Parts: sequence; structure tokens; C-alpha cells
Amino acid sequence: MLEEVERWLRTRSWSVGDRPLHQVLAAKRATGQSVSVVLPALNEQETVGDIVAVIRRDLVRRAPLVDEIVVVDSGSTDRTAEVAAAAGATVVHRDEILPRIPAVPGKGEVLWRSLLVTRGDIVCFVDADLREFSSDFVTGIVGPLLTEPGVDLVKAMYDRPLGGAAGQGGRVTELMARPLLNMHWPRLAGFVQPLGGEYAARRSLLERLPFPVGYGVELGMLVDALHLVGLDALAQVDVGVRRHRHQDGQALGRMAAAIYRTAQLRLARGHLVRPSLTQFVRGEDGFEPRTYSVDTEERPPMAEIAEYAARRAA
Repeated sequence: MLEEVERWLRTRSWSVGDRPLHQVLAAKRATGQSVSVVLPALNEQETVGDIVAVIRRDLVRRAPLVDEIVVVDSGSTDRTAEVAAAAGATVVHRDEILPRIPAVPGKGEVLWRSLLVTRGDIVCFVDADLREFSSDFVTGIVGPLLTEPGVDLVKAMYDRPLGGAAGQGGRVTELMARPLLNMHWPRLAGFVQPLGGEYAARRSLLERLPFPVGYGVELGMLVDALHLVGLDALAQVDVGVRRHRHQDGQALGRMAAAIYRTAQLRLARGHLVRPSLTQFVRGEDGFEPRTYSVDTEERPPMAEIAEYAARRAA
């Protein structure tokens, strides 16, 4: 491992216990910074309400760390929006944000648009499918941004059990993202969960980053942030164990293809000969091909969007 990465692991990798809540709150009061929590959600009625309720209980009512909780619904067909609103979140539909630019499916699309409907100086993203959620996820990744002026982005790190097996989750991370980072961006090799959906960043950084519209958003954000602000402005915090709904192998294949495409664009800004992925399922007459397009679109830095600039000037 690079000496720079080893040093980074010693100086920019922390545990949630390193910053008790009272210390984080004191830093928030001293700096006057506001905190927004964003949950991108698509058909997560079983979990989104519990996550919102825990954040409101622990970090709004008991301790004033979080200033707003926003759930951005990206087209749910279940009761996600209703459950989230009942739990106390502000719910906004993806298509209602920046309507002059037609929305496309994808997690990165939702995160990008969330910048227009939140106000926090610090924006904390949390996936809406987490089970047994702890507010430590928020406190842990927001804490360094309030206490360390030189840190601009913080990723959560955690164990990811798969079924009854400890540490076997994160299959796309181990098979795709980690090899890509180690080979092409070795300075990012110290991130334990580079694709994790729980991370916080300063708005001043997020508004300068392009957002891949799909599953490549986390890898793209790390790579672009590295080039924009440098390794020492990035950090990670151990928040324990992450339990969530796991996807099947074919869904993971499509995720991996999008991540590879994101990496390819950053390596050469070139074009795939065939930006699609063919997978196979067994049908009545044998294996049948299913071809899916790979996310190729990216949204520009939010700072370049006129509506965002106008909102800041207001």
C-alpha cells in the first residue's frame, strides 16, 4: 500500500466513538453550520419510516444536530412517500425538482436534484433500505465535517453481513470497485466502503461535482473529489454494522456495469463501443438474453444550473 494511504488511514479514519455527540453539537453551535439529511427512496415503505423516526428522535428532538430531513421519492408505487411524511420527513418527488430538465431513472439523479430542495451547509445522504438503523450513522459522518475544517467529504465504513455470513456483503465493491480504485486511483485504496450510500459532504464541494445519474455516483464522487480537493479532505468513520436488503446477482451485474462505465469516463472520457449489458435468464426454451442499457449520462455540477444560482442569490 502507498505510504500516503497508510498515513491517511492513521489520520483520516475514525470511529463514531471518537466524537461524542456533545462534542459534535458544540462544534455545530460554534461554527453555525446547518445539516440536511437526504434519503433517496424507491419503494422503501418497510424501512424509510423507521429511519426518519430514529433521526428525528435522536438528532432533532433530543439533540439539535439535524436541521431538516428530506426524502426524495423517485417514483415509488408503494406507500413510501406517505410513510416517510408520517414519520416527520419533508417528502419531495424527484420529478417536481427542476422540471425543465426531464428526470431519468437512477440514484445519482435523485441525489443531484436533492441539492435544490435542501438548505444545509452539510448534506448527509442515507440509503432508505437500512434495517436496525442507528443515528450513529449520521452523527459519525457529520461529526468530522463540524470538527475538522480541512475535511470536505466523509464516508461511513461498516461490516456488511450477507445472510448469516459476516463481512460477505458488498459484492460489487470487492469484485468491481476495489480493483478499479487500487489499479487506477490507488490513493483511494484506503476506503473500506467506497460504494456505501451513507456519506456526508460540504455543500460547497457537492455543488462543484458532476453526478453520474445511476449507480456510478458514489465511485464518481470519490474520484472527482480526490482531484478537486485532495486526499486529506476525504475521510471515513466506522459506524458499526450495516444491514439492508440485498439485490440479486443480475441486479448487481447491472450495477457493476454502471460503475465500470463511470470509471471509464474518468480514465479517458472515451466512449464505449456498446454501452449495454446482456445477461441471461432460463426460460421455457433454455437461456434467454436480456439486454440493459448502461447509465452513460451525467449531470453537470449544480453550481452551473441557473435555478440553483438564483436560489443562492435570493
